[in-house]
Amino acid sequence: MRLGTRVAIVGAGPAGLALANVLQQAGIDCVVVERQSRAYVEARARAGVLEHRTVEFLNDHGLADRLLAEGARHGSCEFRHLGERFSVRYRDLTGGREHHVYPQQFLVRDLISAYLAGGGQLFFSHPAVALDGLDGDRPVLRCQPDGDAEPLELECDFVAGCDGFYGASRQAVPAGRLRAYEKQHEFGWLALLAETPPAGDEIIYALHEDGFAGHMLRTPSVTRFYLQCPVGDHPENWPDQRIWSALHRRLGMTDAELAPGPITEKNVLDMRSFVVEPMQYGRLFLAGDAAHIITPAGGKGMNLALADAEELATRLLAHYRGAGTHALDGYSAACLPRIWQAQEFSHWMLHLLHSPAAGQDDSAFLHRLQLSRLTQLRDSPAYSTMFSDSYVGSSGRPTAH
Repeated sequence: MRLGTRVAIVGAGPAGLALANVLQQAGIDCVVVERQSRAYVEARARAGVLEHRTVEFLNDHGLADRLLAEGARHGSCEFRHLGERFSVRYRDLTGGREHHVYPQQFLVRDLISAYLAGGGQLFFSHPAVALDGLDGDRPVLRCQPDGDAEPLELECDFVAGCDGFYGASRQAVPAGRLRAYEKQHEFGWLALLAETPPAGDEIIYALHEDGFAGHMLRTPSVTRFYLQCPVGDHPENWPDQRIWSALHRRLGMTDAELAPGPITEKNVLDMRSFVVEPMQYGRLFLAGDAAHIITPAGGKGMNLALADAEELATRLLAHYRGAGTHALDGYSAACLPRIWQAQEFSHWMLHLLHSPAAGQDDSAFLHRLQLSRLTQLRDSPAYSTMFSDSYVGSSGRPTAH
């Protein structure tokens, strides 16, 4: 089957779906293809913290109704170390900017429903296998669906590659046209999702001699946790009893404060950072994890992906309203400063939170630096304001091009 469209969007994650909804609302024809099934993407638990500017963007396009009704608003986070606890009230320090806690899979469901309700075309279980003619006028996206279904070819003006780090979009760029910047971090994280109510109403970052522990809010009955672990560790090394013991010890909580519950997800994260420059080649524009990977420290991943989608949507709208292709030329230059700022903040957070590896010649020195950062965060208004501004995210939004 061969179809024609203006914008072919590869990937039905937050970036691809947000872009599709904005284009559809503006009357710009687009088609979304996704390698996974609808059931899979609507259940895939990932991020859950949305920044102020992200919520504004979604709300501007009528995509935040359920988020605003059901998501929890948060304006502070807590740090713990050696029995001491203090909160950074970032809402008060940033003129009212705050986070909304709303699980990614809930947002994905909302975006899918809105796009389909508007008559959008979305092909699930259609992995992209080739992108041809990216340096021409009409690229062709080829998909090979699961089973015996007929292959799909999409002829288009532009391709939005929103299909993640391992997707076909970035792989279609000829060698040497993109430059990759990458860092493998020296910390490991065991990521957990548990059916237990949050132990309080704040995200908690706990520094401990055994390693970092994180308490991340999701829903009234589900909580995300992180535990620092050795690089290359395996989930099998962490039976549930060991996990709850480590969480209680590192977070400084009793069973009454943090009730153990069924652990529904357990995996060791590949803690690395990755950015490609530029984020475009010919008629292909990369967004989200296809262009950059960031660690979970600071909660920037989904927000960066949606900021990419907003920037690309703004430029595509300008192009189709008569500004010409030059409106799209500055996409990478507009996105990359924000991405590198988030990378720097996430890197800073990692070194604030994590115990240096035991046995390093400089581990004692690094630990003292870590304690200095924590003390300044607690005691210095200027330092905590700088943290808050980066943590809650910029209020800047794209303008018409």
